[in-house]
Amino acid sequence: MLIWAVVFAVGVWFIGVPTSDPLIAFGWLWLATIAWRNHQPWRTHLRFLRDWLPIALLLVVYNVSRSWADDFFAPHVTPLIDADRAMFGWLTGGQVPTTWLQQHLYHPGVTPWWLAIVTLVYVSHFLTVPTIAVILWIRAREPWARFMRRWFTLCVLGLITYFLYPAAPPWWASMYGYLTPHVERISTNGWDVIGLHGAGNTLNALQVEQSNPVAAMPSLHTAWAMMAVAFFLPMVRKRWWPLLLAYPLAMTFTLVYTGEHYVIDVLVGWTYVAVVFLVVGRAERWWSSRLGSRGDE
Repeated sequence: MLIWAVVFAVGVWFIGVPTSDPLIAFGWLWLATIAWRNHQPWRTHLRFLRDWLPIALLLVVYNVSRSWADDFFAPHVTPLIDADRAMFGWLTGGQVPTTWLQQHLYHPGVTPWWLAIVTLVYVSHFLTVPTIAVILWIRAREPWARFMRRWFTLCVLGLITYFLYPAAPPWWASMYGYLTPHVERISTNGWDVIGLHGAGNTLNALQVEQSNPVAAMPSLHTAWAMMAVAFFLPMVRKRWWPLLLAYPLAMTFTLVYTGEHYVIDVLVGWTYVAVVFLVVGRAERWWSSRLGSRGDE
């Protein structure tokens, strides 16, 4: 594991965080499982490819198709701005939370130390859920399967919404004159504090080249974070819930502050998580009861 950690750190230093291609991310995770269970025979390690390659390919399709989502309808801009102003304008003097936060906590050309934390929270989106899924895969297949069903249902619902309702984020709205004061996209600026300039440049390039700039509704960043936490809430004592819930809340602040999403995007993302857990949970109980009735026959 130490060897793996060193090689991974070197890769991040020179190339950047593996966020662009799910195959690369899962390749790193596969090597991590080999390092963790190096005493196991190769047949055991090859099971990872059997279980994960189809999933990684589906994520590749998701990433590629997501970039086409704005080809069918014009992006929605002002409804999101109006929603955030209606919810928070009384507190921010008529501004949306993004412009208010940047007005008070961001100064162009200045990179405070805490912006590194913001960037790390933002980038954790690309690694947290896959890492949790791999850990579950190692420990027990049944909870892994339940986690994966919720994850992919959430992704599918998000992708459908991107096609039907393309929505522009705050930085895009500001760039085209829909939103004032000006909003900077600063989600990766914290790499300069850490010294990982290569990682920042890589992620910035990917944001421009591979992402869909008008896929703000819903926010899958916060939806993934909330899903990862909600899955484990029934398994831990309630006194630990605030600690777990701090992660999706930190992701919410990060996305709103850095100009990536409006608050309304986050709330819709959380709603999607609740719907997915409700629908998938009922489907699992129905399937379990059906199998039980067959067994009785």
